[in-house]
Amino acid sequence: MIITDTHTHLYSEVFDEDRKEMINRAIDAGVTRFFIPAIDSTYTESMLQLESDFPDNVFLMTGLHPTHVKQHYKNELKHVEEMLASRKFYAVGEIGIDLYWDKSTLIIQQEAFKQQIQLAKKYNLPIVIHCREAFDEVFEVLENEKDDKLFGIFHCFTGTLEQAEQAISYKMKLGIGGVATFKNGKIDKFLNQIDLKHIVLETDAPYLAPTPFRGKRNESVYILKVLEKLATIYNVSLETLAEITTNNSKAVFGI
Repeated sequence: MIITDTHTHLYSEVFDEDRKEMINRAIDAGVTRFFIPAIDSTYTESMLQLESDFPDNVFLMTGLHPTHVKQHYKNELKHVEEMLASRKFYAVGEIGIDLYWDKSTLIIQQEAFKQQIQLAKKYNLPIVIHCREAFDEVFEVLENEKDDKLFGIFHCFTGTLEQAEQAISYKMKLGIGGVATFKNGKIDKFLNQIDLKHIVLETDAPYLAPTPFRGKRNESVYILKVLEKLATIYNVSLETLAEITTNNSKAVFGI
């Protein structure tokens, strides 16, 4: 059984003490494909090192996270463009809009999001979207950018059924993680109305650990809890769910 974690920050500083052991725990449990979203240029070196340490398991993205869109964001976007021109990446992400932490940067967040979507199209890559308290704003950008080259993953999807259907209309898979296991997560109430062909699994480690680890450091191996929850929701075996969601990830990332 091959399980794919489509969104995990394995380079995070919180893993510095036991990173290789933590990753090997996941690999031993069948989680053998890790897709690594970027935050900003300060993490590039550690992401490249991670790939070097686990070349058969780690697949990198490049991008500027919306919470890191600040005054000098154009320099960061230049770095993203330089990285795309220099080597292989599997997506542009994570990108999008986050209005939870700072609403004052909305205009430059929108601009950075739009520019990175256009970079993804230039390199025929998927995008991986971060959206927090910004569904309308994200959908506005996607509506303006939709065409045959727009596709990807709506990471950490926490919206309504209607928002899920709208995201899917832009050729986005829904990234489902620990929130699906929360008592107040809500998405578990309607997920079975979404065809499994639109679903991929993720952890967002070290964040959003699933029940019963909620509030603790998340790890990629905990994706098994998400797998178990979705197998129950969809009434399929763990093996079937792992196979379908891994195949969905291959359709997005091309590997």
